[in-house]
Amino acid sequence: METTIAAISTGNAPGGIGIVRISGPQARDVGDRVFRGKKKLRDMEGYTAALGGAFTPEGEKLDQVVALVFAGPKSYTGEDVVELSCHGGLYVTQRLLELVLQAGAQPAGPGEFTRRAFLNGKMDLTQAEAVMELIGASGEQAAREAEAGSGGALSRRVEAMAQQLTQLGAHLAAWADFPEEDVPVVEHQELRQSLTQLEEELQKLLSGFATGQVFREGVRTVIAGRPNAGKSTLMNLLAGCQRSIVTQYAGTTRDVVEDTVLLGGIPLRLADTAGLRETEDPVESIGVAAARERLRTAQLVLAVFDSSQLLGKEDFSLMEELSSVPAVAVVNKTDLPTQVDLEAIRQRFAHVAFLSAASGEGLGELEAQVKDLLGTGKFDPSAGTLFTARQRRQAELALESLEEARGALDLGLTLDAVTVCVEDALGALYALTGKQVSEEVVDQVFETFCVGK
Repeated sequence: METTIAAISTGNAPGGIGIVRISGPQARDVGDRVFRGKKKLRDMEGYTAALGGAFTPEGEKLDQVVALVFAGPKSYTGEDVVELSCHGGLYVTQRLLELVLQAGAQPAGPGEFTRRAFLNGKMDLTQAEAVMELIGASGEQAAREAEAGSGGALSRRVEAMAQQLTQLGAHLAAWADFPEEDVPVVEHQELRQSLTQLEEELQKLLSGFATGQVFREGVRTVIAGRPNAGKSTLMNLLAGCQRSIVTQYAGTTRDVVEDTVLLGGIPLRLADTAGLRETEDPVESIGVAAARERLRTAQLVLAVFDSSQLLGKEDFSLMEELSSVPAVAVVNKTDLPTQVDLEAIRQRFAHVAFLSAASGEGLGELEAQVKDLLGTGKFDPSAGTLFTARQRRQAELALESLEEARGALDLGLTLDAVTVCVEDALGALYALTGKQVSEEVVDQVFETFCVGK
């Protein structure tokens, strides 16, 4: 980490400002070769700013800039950091980076600033991963989960378990290695209780992964129903704009119309499909086939029924198709006189919402039913949750080791065998937070980051 790195830290689009970040032992010197203000950057205190200009080696002014200085180790990376903020045109920002690189900095790799923060002890691996999750958050709950992770919520939860395992392992080792000393006897019942308690805590941690994944990645959702049930109107209501054409004619929607919407903070990767019915129209039949294919792969189906009409064969056929698919029955057109057999719908769906997609009345009820079906209603993103496959795998390995430890105890094996399993579980938790992790794993984590973060 002797090199000084630089990269653009703002998005690749025109904006109010563009920021070039410099980090490393020569950050101030590199900045001084580009920036000219009333004071030299090397003479400024940390967390101070100066107004000046960015100049080429030939003395030509590129732009007026603001220089921010962060003195290590009290900076994001733990090193001296300089940020040069210019006007946010793509050319100006890119040219400013070129001047910084010409002044002696090296181009930063993906996630290299955050990687240096990890290596310098500014954060552990779960906090570093949370940074990227926060950048990619698509909704409030996902952002809150990532913010909690970057603040150390998951780290604290894992560290508490690691401390219990450390104490447990130390007691087992002391009892085995120093029998002549005054070491408390290892009581098998207490040991079993401790192992069981830790297993339960890990199981809780793992159970939250799938719920959090709903907020992070969204849910593949299909709006299905017979023609003219109001599917496209519902699609437009959820999207907040006209994404699907709505007419009084059956068969208007012939292709899958897609959009990503937020319903109660849950990203729904939504697909409005052709009305499900038998048709001789070759184009419409292709749309119906596509709709049925989407049903087979959906994580959630909003099954729309027209409350102003009696149930038809297409409705009953849809009910049969959804017998093993997570679905909410949306009884639409509640602003019209009711003709539909509500009891037949309730018998086949555990979650039913009544809605007028045309007016939006009942949208809150649909939101509540979706949350209940997906199990997100009691999700607490601030509690500290697993949010990457790597983290989940390490938690699974820790749980497997604890189960093996308890199994060895129940089989009457020596405490040495239990100790080995406890140490394996502790190693998995340390790998989760990055206390004990290979350089290869670190490389894999940070290669997913964007350059400039």
